[in-house]
Amino acid sequence: SLCRRTPLTERDMECRVLSIQSHVVRGYVGNKSASFPLQVLGFEVDSINSVQFSNHTGYSHWKGQVLTADELHVLYEGIKLNNVNHYDYVLTGYTRDTSFLEMVVDIVQELKRANPNLVYVCDPVLGDHGSMYVPQNLHPVYKNKVVPVADIITPNQFEAELLTGKNISTEKDAVEVMDLLHKMGPDTVVITSSDLPPRLGDRFLVSFGSQRILMPDGTRTTQRIRIEVPKVDAVFVGTGDLFAAMLLAWTHHYPTDLKTACEKTFSVMHHVIQRTISYAHEMAGPGRRPSPAQLELRMVQSKADIEDPAIVMEATVL
Repeated sequence: SLCRRTPLTERDMECRVLSIQSHVVRGYVGNKSASFPLQVLGFEVDSINSVQFSNHTGYSHWKGQVLTADELHVLYEGIKLNNVNHYDYVLTGYTRDTSFLEMVVDIVQELKRANPNLVYVCDPVLGDHGSMYVPQNLHPVYKNKVVPVADIITPNQFEAELLTGKNISTEKDAVEVMDLLHKMGPDTVVITSSDLPPRLGDRFLVSFGSQRILMPDGTRTTQRIRIEVPKVDAVFVGTGDLFAAMLLAWTHHYPTDLKTACEKTFSVMHHVIQRTISYAHEMAGPGRRPSPAQLELRMVQSKADIEDPAIVMEATVL
């Protein structure tokens, strides 16, 4: 493959991502959240839509179809028969079905045999704030099968605790949990949000990142960072999918500099969310709560910020 994890020149940018996520006709979630930003940054994106819904499930109504594990296999077989099953990245997010998830693992393993440098970016979506929003039986599949083949994972605090069986109540705990996750397989772990007290005050959330790097002399070193992110008083859908896609892109540009990759990723999130919230409030009118339709991410309008985000958040190296 021509795709190298180095700061980019045009020549070596033929980078191909297989993104297996949900699709909505209207709005931004799953593949709709991930594809455009990755394409803007020069990646080729091949999408398999795990579901096709009219819109995300935060609306009053939604309709659509769900792809089965067998149907996923059929689509992959078609790609393979044409000998175009060569990927540099695989990206996955929300899944509700164990057999589908197990099929994803089979596909990732086969793609890694074809390209040992393939990077699998996984958002292990299990739940948040102490409760699971996927069936209980997905937990062991993520823990025993998915995380061991993943290279980059983006759990929230609840998911990181669930996967490791260890609670996070201090920064030291967060570091230990990230180390445990490294031992399970992934070299890059970002805990996207936590309940730990921020230094900047309670209008912020604390996130952590950890990256194991193989040095030229064969030794391993670990870079760990913390970053404080402004809270926003609204419910957004599709932000986790955008986050994982941007982390894929910026770790590609900065493969051994997690601090910069996270600053860029979180800054993109900030710009997109700010643009979305201003638009939603403007559309809703004074004193009215914006609707799910008004809160759809302003993705196309954020094209310039996605391509070259002004850095509005500084990460601290631990």
